[in-house]
Amino acid sequence: MKRLLNTLYIMTQGAYLSKDGETVQVQVERETKLRVPIHTLDGIVCFGQITCSAPLMGLCAERNVTVSFLSEHGKFLARVQGPVSGNVLLRREQYRKADDDGISAETARMIVAAKVANSRTVLLRAARERPDSEGIDSLNCAISHLAGILDGLRNPLPLERVRGCEGEAAKVYFSVFNHLITAQKEDFIFHERSRRPPLDSVNALLSFLYTLLAHDAASALESVGLDPAVGYLHRDRPGRPGLALDLMEEFRAFLTDRLALSLINRQQVKGKEFQKTETGAVLMDDSARKTVLVAYQKRKQEEIRHPFLEETMPVGLLLYAQALLMARYIRRDLDGYPPFIWK
Repeated sequence: MKRLLNTLYIMTQGAYLSKDGETVQVQVERETKLRVPIHTLDGIVCFGQITCSAPLMGLCAERNVTVSFLSEHGKFLARVQGPVSGNVLLRREQYRKADDDGISAETARMIVAAKVANSRTVLLRAARERPDSEGIDSLNCAISHLAGILDGLRNPLPLERVRGCEGEAAKVYFSVFNHLITAQKEDFIFHERSRRPPLDSVNALLSFLYTLLAHDAASALESVGLDPAVGYLHRDRPGRPGLALDLMEEFRAFLTDRLALSLINRQQVKGKEFQKTETGAVLMDDSARKTVLVAYQKRKQEEIRHPFLEETMPVGLLLYAQALLMARYIRRDLDGYPPFIWK
């Protein structure tokens, strides 16, 4: 199994990243702040006005270290990577399967079923932990509704029906998401999912975490030789990493949603660290982003037993494991794609 490597997040505006032998050197106002050996890194994520030298980007490309550039507030801008890796035959088979409506629908059905199951598990745990809470009736109703959607996904469906199930499940899940917030209720109120832009503090936190997850999903797929742009649930659109978004669906509730709730309920992030702009968008400040990044890295280091592979691994390798299973499925080493279902 692959070793879990680190992701280097750079948030200091004006920082300059360069190559120093076999290390990444980080300078601020010409003063060296950090040196990190390249062999310990899986990726570098730069927020805002960060500059990278050409020799460093060449080294990263050579060592398969993806460099991603985001806006200061976490909006994805671009990524730099080396030559496409992996067997060209694998990618050709990936494209053939994506062009087959039946195979696409079946693959998407497995992914959506895992998403619904994992979302339901989050609600079930909340209901067990707080059986006398104010929103328990709404939680139980949503849990039953998601169970019904899961039952409907047991048999083959056309792709549009699968998408409909995914949309319905997301609506049900987020309709009770506010009941999962047990602290700082005045500062963190969730009404509905809003993306571009996030219109409240909870959505701002979720969107930032989803950006981190998307980066990790794309890197995992590239590492096994798959094309992150060509998906089955999310169809082709210029600039959209369709397969990375597919892979993310299995992990939104389990990894990022639970982490967002933990950060709020444990008061690790504060309402004052979020500001509303003139356009209505809500953004996190540097302090909150640093807290989130540290918590995300720690969560990825926790260990879990993979339900299909039956191996204990860090949470941060789950995306890689699923990318590997996706590749095996596409190569026809597996009869079906086994998604990650949290138990």
